[in-house]
Amino acid sequence: MNFLISDAWAQAGGQAAGGIDLVGFLPLLLIVVVFYFMLIRPQQKRAKEHKEMTQGLKKGDEVITTGGALGRIGAVSDNFITLEVAENVDIKVERGAVSKLVPKGTIKSA
Repeated sequence: MNFLISDAWAQAGGQAAGGIDLVGFLPLLLIVVVFYFMLIRPQQKRAKEHKEMTQGLKKGDEVITTGGALGRIGAVSDNFITLEVAENVDIKVERGAVSKLVPKGTIKSA
């Protein structure tokens, strides 16, 4: 009846039982490295650039908010800016809501 089940023979010189197999962790380590360089690092770079852009806003800059409002900065405070979106129409938005700094003259061409 041994023809259906092969005999299990002990291997000579194998690694100790319970030892850590570093080759088994290699794919997991590779996935972590790929995620870091393709997802985490670029996101941190974009966040840093956005923070620098919002900290450098000044009166007269033309910006687009995350809601799509295009306007010229009229006043700047620590956390908020006042946007002139039309003549005598000002809105107050948070600095973080500014998504893009556009070239001067964009409002006239829009």
